[in-house]
Amino acid sequence: MIRMTAGRSPSSPADRPRPGLRERKKTKTREAIRAATYALVAEQGYDATTVEQIADRAEVSPSTVFRYFPTKEDIVLTGEHEPLLLEELRARPADEPWMDSVRYVLGKALERSGREDPEALRLRARLGVEVPAVRSRMFESMSETGRLLGRAVADRTGRDPESLDVRVFATSLVGALMEVSLYWAENDFAGDLGELVGRALDVVEHGLPREDH
Repeated sequence: MIRMTAGRSPSSPADRPRPGLRERKKTKTREAIRAATYALVAEQGYDATTVEQIADRAEVSPSTVFRYFPTKEDIVLTGEHEPLLLEELRARPADEPWMDSVRYVLGKALERSGREDPEALRLRARLGVEVPAVRSRMFESMSETGRLLGRAVADRTGRDPESLDVRVFATSLVGALMEVSLYWAENDFAGDLGELVGRALDVVEHGLPREDH
């Protein structure tokens, strides 16, 4: 992951250097494995889909699949653009309120995902609800993702990334996003995902709103 200072101005895709041939090949392979997995799961279900079938559909070896994704669950839980999120957070203006930065970056990420493969976005959310192994892996990855986010928070605020406050805040944010995904799928994808994310961020930032009686 590229480490950026908090004071750097926002970057656009055009500002980033073009990946080298080796990195482009890796990206193409990851995308082929992911596309093969999504297609097979749609055709025959998650449990019936094997790594060997995924490898055959993607025209790679099973060992190549595991080299890119440690588990089958990781294939459906990770997106190609997700590594950019922390980079983009660090690239936001230093004087921008932290939650404004989070809202901006997540909004852009949702826009990319919805534009490029909205069905894959729904499939990932649905599997999190329906497949215990996928949901279990989601919980396992929360700790790692929270620590990475905590480092971004620390860079911006000057706090210790291992402090309790930073760890609680980062993990709360990651947990909120996971619950949005589960809630969205449990309710048949009703409502706008961006609005649901916005509601979740409001709770993280301001606490639980009072109910009108």
